Amino acid sequence: MVFAVEEINRSPRLLPGVTLGYHIHDSCALHPWATQAALSLVSGGGSTCDPAETPQDGSGESYGKGVPLIIGGASSKTAMILSNVLGPLSMSYQSSCPCLSDRRRYPNFFRTIPSDIYQARAIARLAIHFKWTWIGAVVANNDYGLVAVKVFQEESEGSGVCLSFVETLNRENIVNDARRAALAIKASSARVILIFTWYTDVRELFLQLAQLNVTDRQFFASEAWSTSGDLLQHPVTAKVASGVLGTAIRSSPIVGFEDYLRSLTPSRRPGDYILRDFWETQFACTPRLSDGTIASDHTASPPLCRGNESLQGVDNLFMDTSQLRQAYNVYLAVYAAAHALHDSLNCPDSFSGDGSSACSSPANVKPVELMQRLNEVNFTTPQGERLYFQGADIPAKYDLVNWQKSPDGSLKLVLIGRVDGYEILMNDTAVQWHSGSSQAPASTCSEGCPPGSRMAIRKGEPVCCFDCIPCGEGQISNMTNSPNCDRCPLEFWSNEDHTVCVLRQLDFLAFNETLGITLTAVAVSGTMVTTAVFVVFIYYRQTPVVRANNSELSFLLLLSLNLCFLCSLLFIGRPAVWTCRFQQAAFGISFVLSVSCLQVKTIVVLAAFRSARPGAEALMKWFGPSQQRGSVCVFTCIQIIICIIWLSLSPPQPKPDYDTPGLKVTLKCDMISVVGFSLVLGYIGLLACTCLLLAFLARKLPDNFNEAKLITFSMLIFCAVWVAFVPAYISSPGKYTVAVEIFAILASSYGLLFCIFAPKCFIILVRPERNTKKYLMAR
Repeated sequence: MVFAVEEINRSPRLLPGVTLGYHIHDSCALHPWATQAALSLVSGGGSTCDPAETPQDGSGESYGKGVPLIIGGASSKTAMILSNVLGPLSMSYQSSCPCLSDRRRYPNFFRTIPSDIYQARAIARLAIHFKWTWIGAVVANNDYGLVAVKVFQEESEGSGVCLSFVETLNRENIVNDARRAALAIKASSARVILIFTWYTDVRELFLQLAQLNVTDRQFFASEAWSTSGDLLQHPVTAKVASGVLGTAIRSSPIVGFEDYLRSLTPSRRPGDYILRDFWETQFACTPRLSDGTIASDHTASPPLCRGNESLQGVDNLFMDTSQLRQAYNVYLAVYAAAHALHDSLNCPDSFSGDGSSACSSPANVKPVELMQRLNEVNFTTPQGERLYFQGADIPAKYDLVNWQKSPDGSLKLVLIGRVDGYEILMNDTAVQWHSGSSQAPASTCSEGCPPGSRMAIRKGEPVCCFDCIPCGEGQISNMTNSPNCDRCPLEFWSNEDHTVCVLRQLDFLAFNETLGITLTAVAVSGTMVTTAVFVVFIYYRQTPVVRANNSELSFLLLLSLNLCFLCSLLFIGRPAVWTCRFQQAAFGISFVLSVSCLQVKTIVVLAAFRSARPGAEALMKWFGPSQQRGSVCVFTCIQIIICIIWLSLSPPQPKPDYDTPGLKVTLKCDMISVVGFSLVLGYIGLLACTCLLLAFLARKLPDNFNEAKLITFSMLIFCAVWVAFVPAYISSPGKYTVAVEIFAILASSYGLLFCIFAPKCFIILVRPERNTKKYLMAR
């Protein structure tokens, strides 16, 4: 402060013709002493730690006039007291409590240190930057710590950052509290620990951590201890807390300040008690003043100094001006006050309403006028920094520091970046972490969920603690830690990793796949066998076995069975509009034709048996060949009419079955009208049941070759196949639905073919001696 005042007094542009004075009091780090000292300053009295001492101004003379502005006190508590009890202004260089920004409560307060809110926000943004989502916090049990941790949580809310624990430290019970906090750090899975408290509390915490052998945590420091030389030089710190990353009060060099310090001597500053004590401690001698008196207040004084002692060669913390932090804040406070005073005095054209000058005079500076000018100051310091106030505060600026190990094992403070308002400028690669690596440590409650999965919050735990649940079928997540899985559009499906939606592949029963080849081979074989039987019957058409029970119906039945085998091929291959319409019609008509032939055959057998009874000769007249052909035609035409109406109103259409899960989508003939398909199947079932009933009634007719028995067996197989078809068809997935229908067609066709024609072919080809009318008519 003295250096800044003397520098301003030498300036030709700032306060020309005006000399600044000052009074310095020691508050002894006690609130009552600070209050007493402040009251003495504003009243013009004097008070120090030693009541016997009389404070002096810069010239060494006593004073009796009050001051308009006080720079201090050092702590937020002291600043609150001073602002509440004083009328004049107070400007603090170290009071960082956010509460002091409230202009309604503290209208006459200014400070050159940022509010702790900005520090906590910067730390939260750094935690987000390094992807630290699981952090422990140890804070002082006062506004400094509690407000900071609250602001940290608010700033990081929504970014997935959680606090594993919050431990508070009370200075009155620091040993027990530090032990409790150390145990919490050891028990927690958080690898990054945020500490917002005074450096003496941190020292005790490090001692407790060393006793517990906790050496693998990364500490994040607040400005209260991030630059503590005491901690940097403590032997336990290097073991427990190397690689500390922290925010610090911004530093700036002050040109000429080091030369000024090294030029100080007690002889030139006889009223500077601090310098005298320092001189005795540094050189172990009692300094002589310029008037020859001995500058010592101690009864047992050290020997007299020779007079050639100098601070030029002294190397200690007091002479180190490389990182001026609180000192630079004091420097800024003095310059802000000087500029405000300059503006108050330099207004010759300003007049009050009554015609008098509104400017303050050097002999009577009004605090109210000075406060107004402080609100308006906007200047550039000799270091090139722009300074202005926003309410009680200046724009927030911090240094980012890192504790790095030197080759000799000691710790040194390294500047790695800066915080300017909301902007963070930092070189990540310059950071040396606690592990010695340049790679930032991870600190998470749960490992990140990879793409293809989603986070599921554990019940009763913070949002940072979660389980990773794989996305379901048809769902994807394409980013890490996705809160949910997105369902793919209807035409798409998830890939194997559930990270991308891919276009679904159309699938159908193709001719070139194993199942398609097998069914095609079975169908073609059935056609060939049926054709072979047809040829045999043509060749032996004059034999009794062929001619029995209307050979025309037998040939028509063989033709319809050929159609049944061939229509199954329409179900194989890529569905198209014409195949979807034709396949069901061909299937329905072919089977109705087959069953109609069998039904008419059964009716003929029953009619022939009844006509053999006395008085029933005329019965066969109603079942002659014309009537048989007409009956088959009528039964078949009914099915044709059903198919025409169905296909005209609501025909099947080729449509992908997107309702079936999977990457492959079955392209099938969609039955838009279930009623039409049900009528086709129902009509076939009605004829089959009727035929079975008639054949069952005629099964015991007294002929050696009773065709009704063959029809009974064939219809039993036919009905069994189609009764089993319905549930199998409904429950089969994808293209296997088509395969089930083809199997039912082929199975029922083979059943009719073998049950009806196998016995006849056996007699024709193997036992020709039985192919006689006499044998067939025998009982």
